[in-house]
Amino acid sequence: QVQLVESGGGLVQPGGSLRLSCAASGITSSNYVLGWYRQASGKQRELVATITRGGGTIYADSVKGRFTISRDNTKNTMYLQMNNLKAEDTAVYYCQAGGLGTVYWGKGTLVTVSS
Repeated sequence: QVQLVESGGGLVQPGGSLRLSCAASGITSSNYVLGWYRQASGKQRELVATITRGGGTIYADSVKGRFTISRDNTKNTMYLQMNNLKAEDTAVYYCQAGGLGTVYWGKGTLVTVSS
């Protein structure tokens, strides 16, 4: 059974940092494009960042220069380092693995940026 499990969310003050992790089981993550998405209350889910099998990255304009996506295929894990967090980054963050004609989603982890 395939599982993607996010962790690392929580409450942080504006300007602070968090590191999210997404641990995959049941798949070999190196075979997939991995991505982070987020959904704020009352809004549609949006792309935050993706990383290809070869390590190429794409970021949403709103997080460029502040967030860094990375992957460790030896650990079947993906990360999102989030710096200089803003109130508008508050959302549930989801990880996604796509490829081989299939898309898998995690259940999400809540990030709240507030003073």
